[in-house]
Amino acid sequence: MAEKGDGTRARILDEALRLASRDGLEGLTIGGLAAALDLSKSGLFAHFGSKEALQIAVLEHAADRLRELCAPAKGLPAGPERLRFLFQVSLDWIDDPQRPGGCPITGACFEFDDRDGPVRQALIRLQRNGQERAVEGFDAFAHPSRDRHQLAFEFRAITLGYHHASRVLREPRAREWARNALESLIEKAMRPA
Repeated sequence: MAEKGDGTRARILDEALRLASRDGLEGLTIGGLAAALDLSKSGLFAHFGSKEALQIAVLEHAADRLRELCAPAKGLPAGPERLRFLFQVSLDWIDDPQRPGGCPITGACFEFDDRDGPVRQALIRLQRNGQERAVEGFDAFAHPSRDRHQLAFEFRAITLGYHHASRVLREPRAREWARNALESLIEKAMRPA
């Protein structure tokens, strides 16, 4: 019986993720989600209890999905090859048609950057975890004189720039530019500061 409940929750969160990508976390409502899934509002409310809990669950679900996509990187040698794989996953995640508005976590960063509360705290936790994983990625090959946090910041800046160029500007060269920027960053990381 628990498996059925887990499956239902995953289906709900997958749809909520799609809607949050398109409408933002603030645009995501229990009523809208219930209508999209042809479920009752009370049934959905029983799963989450509040809009805020639903928003946090969507952020965590997005992070879980992204981690699943990144999992094969563990089989690659630590260093530039692994970083390139993770970068490709990031670009594909941004462009996935299952998320018609791009990355819902990125969207939430703009929605909740100036709001206090549990949703923002969950977002901060997820973003810091992602930043630490990026720092660890550079630990494997960056020159000892390089600031890993600076490199991770620049890695994030490239993915954000790609999100903007690809989704907002619909620039056909966005991937090429992003890949070129990543290669420059990798080259820089391996040289002394």
